[in-house]
Amino acid sequence: MLEHGGRLLRAIEHYGIPREDWLDLSSGIAPWAFPVPEIPLRAWARLPETDDGLEQAAAAYYGVSTLLPVAGSQAAIQALPRLRARGNVGVVSPCYAEHAAAWRRAGHHLSELSEDQVEARLDDLDVLVLVNPNNPTGRLFGPETLLGWHERLARRGGWLLVDEAFMDNTPAHSIAAFSQRPGLIVLRSFGKFFGLAGVRLGFVLAETALLRALAEELGPWSISGPTRVLGQASFADSESQRVQTERCATASARLAALLASAGLAPAGGCDLFQYLRHDQAALFHDFMARRGILLRLFDHPPGLRFGLPADEADWQRLAAALAAYRKEQP
Repeated sequence: MLEHGGRLLRAIEHYGIPREDWLDLSSGIAPWAFPVPEIPLRAWARLPETDDGLEQAAAAYYGVSTLLPVAGSQAAIQALPRLRARGNVGVVSPCYAEHAAAWRRAGHHLSELSEDQVEARLDDLDVLVLVNPNNPTGRLFGPETLLGWHERLARRGGWLLVDEAFMDNTPAHSIAAFSQRPGLIVLRSFGKFFGLAGVRLGFVLAETALLRALAEELGPWSISGPTRVLGQASFADSESQRVQTERCATASARLAALLASAGLAPAGGCDLFQYLRHDQAALFHDFMARRGILLRLFDHPPGLRFGLPADEADWQRLAAALAAYRKEQP
């Protein structure tokens, strides 16, 4: 299993710090969860129905006509490589590591590419995979660039797979509206923006034939009844969406400024996290963890991702730890 953020129980065991004393900033998930509606008993007692309105609510939210709900976008990441014959796959890296792992596991020939290598390699690829905004760097590719790459791939029956897990805060940059084009697949994650990652819900936006094949691969009842109720309520709650968008943007800008003031200017980020390149990332990660602050550590290249603090007490605690770290530097 690959490493991810949110491994708080392991940190508790390793550092001997009680759960209630941790500030977990290791996941790029909004720290303010949307309201959870009352879940009717029938949602628990009956098999999930697929005509209850979830797909329609999600389609309206993403601005598409058809989509497929999945048990977190991770389910689609693992299944999609099984829908193609083995071929040449490029993954723009560094990015969410599960993408490369899934295509490699399915037997495809995988190349991890830098952004600058894509143009030269694109015509040799059957599939290009990227995350937009990227996780962990926050790099944002423009729609014109992505649609141009898609056009070149689609001429040869290729795919462009764009993971928009962190796009909810900046929907103007999404290419969801073009996802009916053959060979263009867009993944969306519900949990990150809505602060409800535990419900395991995501969506695949693509042409109908591919969605049908993916649904067959995943099997029936992939989304639980309670999750379907919660998803619809969240998609309908436009006021909470507005508030979430504004406070994420404000918090992310504040986080970037706080890191810069500590001499740790971020190398990138988006409205749900900030990314720091650091030659001594492992030591910095340990320094913060010994103070009960959990960050997401990356090894190649060495760096750290900071999630958003939830309240003023968390901000003050993070600021104090950063000041302590800066004081210890020669």
